[in-house]
Formats: sequence, C-alpha cells, structure tokens
Amino acid sequence: MRKLIFVFIAAVVLIAPNEGKAQSDWKARVGQTMPLMGHRNWILIVDSAYPLQASPGVETIETNADQLDVLRYVLGSINNSIHVRPLIYMDKELPFVGDDDAPGSSKYREQVQKMLSEYTIESMLHERVINQIDETSKEFHVLVLKTTMTIPYSSIFIRLDCKYWSADAEKRMRQRMH
Repeated sequence: MRKLIFVFIAAVVLIAPNEGKAQSDWKARVGQTMPLMGHRNWILIVDSAYPLQASPGVETIETNADQLDVLRYVLGSINNSIHVRPLIYMDKELPFVGDDDAPGSSKYREQVQKMLSEYTIESMLHERVINQIDETSKEFHVLVLKTTMTIPYSSIFIRLDCKYWSADAEKRMRQRMH
C-alpha cells in the first residue's frame, strides 16, 4: 500500500509541473514568434488528430490545452500586435459533422461562431487548406498549435495579413505604378 501511495505522489509531482510547463511553453512560443511573423505566415489551432506535417517551414507544438482557450489567446496576441491582422479559414466540412457522430459538435460550432463573430470566416475543403499550408510552408513559417479538441474538421487556420496596409491600398498603389 505504501508503495502505491508513493507511486501516486511521484506521478502527481512529475506530471503537474509538466502540464503547467507545456501551457506556458506554447504561450511563450506564440509570444516569441508573433513579432517575427508577418503577412503570408499562418497560425493553425488544430484538433488532436491533425497530422504532423513534414515540411521544413512547419513548427508544431502540443499545447495540451482547450482549443477555444488557445484561439482566444492567439487572437489576443494578433490583435495586440502592431503589424498583423487575422484572416480566418475553417473547414467546409464542419457544418456537416453531426452530434450523432461527433458529440458536442453543434455546441462547438455555436461557441466558435460566437468567438469569431467579428471576423469574416472563409470556408475551405480540409484537403485544400492542408495543401495550401504545405505550399506556403516551403517559403514561409507556419505555427501549428495542437489542442485537446476531439471534434473532426474543427481546426482553425489563421493566415496573417498586414494590419497597416490593406488590399485596397495595395490595389491603388499598383494602379499608380502603371
């Protein structure tokens, strides 16, 4: 019995600090990376089954955290930056994932829609987003934050864009160049 109690206490001592460390590590990495990232970089907040991509520009971090908490933190970091703004993409398949196959999917959709209500969300087929990330990562950094989410097609893909230079400003400048 003493042996069992010792094992339990040792497990708590060893695991508890690592959980806090993992959480602070991903937040620290977001903080370190944000000033370096710019337009054309991506931050992905993905479910637990999202594949580990082998492209050299992809950095994957296990957050061991709730997806909506990670999303809230990342959006806060982006919105507090002076140089980038988020363009949000989500899987086109998500609205068709039913609670009978993935319990909690309806509630998740409601929560994420509420959290992203001030943003335009572009839907894209999952395979197309993966291919775009793969292509982008050949030249630009992609930060992937894996979460504890277990609902399929729930990943949130954020392409960073320039905060202080709009597409309209770019178009006007290009017109003046001709």
